[in-house]
Amino acid sequence: MEDGTSRSLGYCADTDADYDVLQWDTREDCEVRQILDRIADKWSLLVIALLDRRSLRFTELRRMIDGISQRMLARTLRHLERDGLVSRTVHPTVPPRVDYELTPLGATLHETIRTLVTWTETHQNAIAAARAAYDKRAAAEQAQAEREAAQRDAIARDVLAGRR
Repeated sequence: MEDGTSRSLGYCADTDADYDVLQWDTREDCEVRQILDRIADKWSLLVIALLDRRSLRFTELRRMIDGISQRMLARTLRHLERDGLVSRTVHPTVPPRVDYELTPLGATLHETIRTLVTWTETHQNAIAAARAAYDKRAAAEQAQAEREAAQRDAIARDVLAGRR
């Protein structure tokens, strides 16, 4: 095995000092991208956050997540279960009752998500200020571009009219 080569087949990260962060993003067979796509979508984040408190039934989750369809919730739960983040328990009652809860692996992910949310809450004012400054700059640049285009149009009209 070459120096710096990982023994894990699904490992897509570079081991060199000049790590290319986009390297894993372009490989179809890279599990890192697939996992990030799964856990970072808005429905998965909400399901994980809600299940951190306690186990919930499908209908409870659906009521608590505004805007999610039954099909999307079922699909999200199935994917999270497949990834080992959520467990599904079917109770033999009539009608059947199905509970969902975070697995220990899912709980560790929730800790990471909580850290991200805390960071967001801490920096939301700075982000809002940066957005406002960006929007102001973009509006000024757009206005300048429009003035320059109007000047070019005026020059072109003058040239065509023979005034220049």
